Amino acid sequence: MNFPYFLANRIAFSGKRTFSKLIVRVTIGAIALAIAAIIISIAVLRGFKGEIISKQRSFFADVLVLRYDLNKSYENSPISLAPEVRKSILAIPQVNSISSFATKAGIINVNNEVEGVVLKGIDSLYNQQPFQRMLVEGNMIDFKSDNADNQILVSKYLADRLLLKVGDDFIMYFVQDPIRKRKFVIKGIFNTGSEELDKVYVIGSLNVIRKLSNLDDHEVGGYEIRIKDFSQLERTTNKVEDLLPIDMQAINIKDQVPDIFQWLELLDMNTKIIFILMTVVAIINMISALLITILERTSMIGILKALGYHNAGIRRVFMYSALYLIGLGLLIGNLIGLGFYFFQDFTHFFKLDEKTYYISYVAVQLQWSDVILVNLAVVFIGMISLFIPSMLITKISPIKAISFK
Repeated sequence: MNFPYFLANRIAFSGKRTFSKLIVRVTIGAIALAIAAIIISIAVLRGFKGEIISKQRSFFADVLVLRYDLNKSYENSPISLAPEVRKSILAIPQVNSISSFATKAGIINVNNEVEGVVLKGIDSLYNQQPFQRMLVEGNMIDFKSDNADNQILVSKYLADRLLLKVGDDFIMYFVQDPIRKRKFVIKGIFNTGSEELDKVYVIGSLNVIRKLSNLDDHEVGGYEIRIKDFSQLERTTNKVEDLLPIDMQAINIKDQVPDIFQWLELLDMNTKIIFILMTVVAIINMISALLITILERTSMIGILKALGYHNAGIRRVFMYSALYLIGLGLLIGNLIGLGFYFFQDFTHFFKLDEKTYYISYVAVQLQWSDVILVNLAVVFIGMISLFIPSMLITKISPIKAISFK
């Protein structure tokens, strides 16, 4: 029989506590609070970063192929990928798809309002599914329709500002020599949550830009490449770059919008700080509970020593007892943390200011590996931290301990 385990079990569940009762409850509460706070912070950070990155990837894709020049305008210099180069890019394991696009600056004139925008042109082969998730009203562009070139998607920001709705039409002027104008009908309204994107971009047909800029059927403004694993972004970008001709370049999304990704990287520090602070609080409470429990059981320690039981075995008794407290605290903390995760994931109860945070609710995302690793880390750090205080048992004299009142 494992005597230290048996004795720890009796102390934890059958033994009577006096002044240590309160500190034990505080310790369990501190451990529960620590694990719940860590799980919630990881879930919120993962969810927040995942939503922001997903929206940026939906609009810009992962890697852009553009002409290598000094052109900084919204209208990209025309390029054309040779079929064999395109095939080689698609052969890269991480590449999921490659789509053509072009951009052209224009001015919307409607309802006595004037707004400068950028028309992003796409074609029938373009994967519109990412845009579908951002659509709040109407439908995506139907390239099988006869009037596909006249269909356009506008942001909710522009629709509200210009008093537009699905089915309305307007004239867009394109600044070139001579000035050209086109009539568009609103097919759908999207919302990225990023005002920087919503107030600038509208989505239309690539064929319109080809006609306005006198491009050939095979010429485009650039190519968008979507990859399977975002963690392989840098490596995939370099592989694409190696396949391109000398007059083209590959730019990944982190280089396109560096401010957003730098901001997201700073958020990782918050989770680390929360983990450290919560773990320190839990450890301090665990050490206090262990010391008080040892003090409360001084007479029992003296009797065990008098009967010849060794110090290592007595230490294991109290380490097992501490493990009970940690386990109960982890159970309660996990229930709280995972309860919040599932509640928020299904209800989106807690909201955010979309203008500030790019999303309208607190997004959560959690992997079971995160929960398991956090629990194991807390148990390991806790038990290591309690080993030194448990050495106090070796300093207890059997004679003095038995007479301890």
